[in-house]
Amino acid sequence: MNSWDPTDGDTFVTKDGFIFNTFGYEHPSQHVIAFLKYIPARFREFFNVDMLERTWTYNGLPLFRAEKLYTAQNYQSFIATFRKNFPDYLYYCPLRHKELISAPLEKVQDIYVPKECLQKLLRLNRPDKLQEKAIALLNLISRKSMVDLSDFGIHGSIALNMHSDESDIDFVVYGSQNFRRVEQSIAHLADAGVLSYVFGNRLDAVRRFKGRYDGKIFMYTATRKPGEVRTKYGELRFAALAHISFQCRVSDDSEAMFRPAIYGITDYIPLNSESKLPEDRIPDKIVSNVGCYRNIARKGDQIKVSGMLERVESNKTGEVIYQVVVGTATSEDEYIWPIST
Repeated sequence: MNSWDPTDGDTFVTKDGFIFNTFGYEHPSQHVIAFLKYIPARFREFFNVDMLERTWTYNGLPLFRAEKLYTAQNYQSFIATFRKNFPDYLYYCPLRHKELISAPLEKVQDIYVPKECLQKLLRLNRPDKLQEKAIALLNLISRKSMVDLSDFGIHGSIALNMHSDESDIDFVVYGSQNFRRVEQSIAHLADAGVLSYVFGNRLDAVRRFKGRYDGKIFMYTATRKPGEVRTKYGELRFAALAHISFQCRVSDDSEAMFRPAIYGITDYIPLNSESKLPEDRIPDKIVSNVGCYRNIARKGDQIKVSGMLERVESNKTGEVIYQVVVGTATSEDEYIWPIST
C-alpha cells in the first residue's frame, strides 16, 4: 500500500466491498479521489439511482452498477448516500471548497493497476477465450504501433477477473506519444478490415476510442506516464466564478487524451451576455472531468463549450490563471462540442 501512487484508471476495492476507479493524479496524502463503479448488493437499497439489470461478482460478492456513472445528478446522489451511511468516503477539499467522493487509504483492500494486470494476464497458463482475445488484440496493436507491451495495461472486468461472455476488452495506453501512435495504428487496422470502429453517437465518431475485434467490443484510453504528471495535490487553489458558454479554437491537444482532459484554447467568443469577460479573465484552457469529452478535438478545431469558469492560483508563486471546467457535478449543462467545418 505504501508503494502505490494512485493514478487515473487504477481500480481499487475497499474493505466494505465498494469498487472505485481512481480519478486523476492529484490526491490528498491519506485519501484517493475516485468514482464509484460497483456497489455491493447488500448496500443497493441505500443508493437512489437506476441500476443496470446485469450483476457482477467479485470474490463471491454480488455487485450492482449504476446505469449512468458520471452524471451530475448521480454524483450528487452518491455524495448524499455516502454522507448519510458511509461518511468515511467523503473528503472535503479545502483547495476546491467542496466535498469529493474518495476513499481513505486505510479502507483500501485490493489494488488493480492496469499495467500490472496486463503482465499478470500475459503470464496465465490457460487463459479463457476472452482473455486470449484481449492478449491477441494487444499483441497486434503493439506490433503495428511499435509501442512496447509494457506501455499497455488492461482494466475493467478482465483486470478484476470478474468478466463474463458479455464483457468488453478495456485497455489503456501509457503516455501521450504512445497513445497517438496506437490511435494511428488502429485507424490503419480499421482501413485494412482487421478490426472496425463502433460509433454510438457523434462524439464516439470523433473520439474513435471504441471498436470491434474478432466479434468483441474493445475500448481504449490514455494514462499519463509519471514524467507527464505536472502538478501535485496542494500546489493549486481553485475558486468557481460563473457558468459560461462560448466558442473557441483548440491551440493545444497534447493532453486531450487524458482524464482530466486538458485543451489549450484561443479565440474566445462568448455565446451570451453572461459569458462576456474582462480581458484578464478570459480562460486559456479547458479541463474536462467527463471521460466522453476526451480527445474529441485536435489543434486548430473549433469547439463550443459550456462549463464553470475557475480562478486558479499557485500556492507557490501566487500566479493566477483562468480555466473552464466541464464536469463539476453541479450541472448537466456542461459540455464540449466539436463544430463541423
